[in-house]
Amino acid sequence: MTLPTKAAAVAAAAAALAGPATAGPAAPAPTLDYAFTATVLVAPALEQGAVDGGRKRFIAITGGQVSGPLLTGEVLAGGGDWQVIEAGGLTRVEAHYFLKTGDGTVIEVTNPGVRVADPAVIEKLARGEEVDPSAYYFRTTPSFKVADGRHEWLRRSAFVARGVRKPDRVLIDVYVVR
Repeated sequence: MTLPTKAAAVAAAAAALAGPATAGPAAPAPTLDYAFTATVLVAPALEQGAVDGGRKRFIAITGGQVSGPLLTGEVLAGGGDWQVIEAGGLTRVEAHYFLKTGDGTVIEVTNPGVRVADPAVIEKLARGEEVDPSAYYFRTTPSFKVADGRHEWLRRSAFVARGVRKPDRVLIDVYVVR
């Protein structure tokens, strides 16, 4: 086999393995099912100041409730939300806390995400002022660690959430990605 013929054969084999070229997704788009809302009570922010190019803050979690069709219980005090407010209206968030269900199951939550808005809106949120949720984008991707049993479905699914910041609490609507 000559070099051009060999190259053509390799290209043909690669194309056959790749399958037909498509302009769309390989599978149907996932859907979202509402799972629950966590109402997370928070303390005033502890400001660390400018560190590594962003304004760092810590917000302690003081308790709260969880209610919805797939999960109910309480938010345990003692967790927190670590934030970095960057120039241009981007806030990176990472919350870490625990839930306790009505049956006594303790669930660890790690919830990273972003909040994006005009810098003036970000400053209002940082001061704890009431802001219309349509004025900012606040999305997270929570993950859960839980023992085997009734709530292990939380480990076996992917989730997205939308946050709404209030002066003394954060409402987190959690959706299962199907």
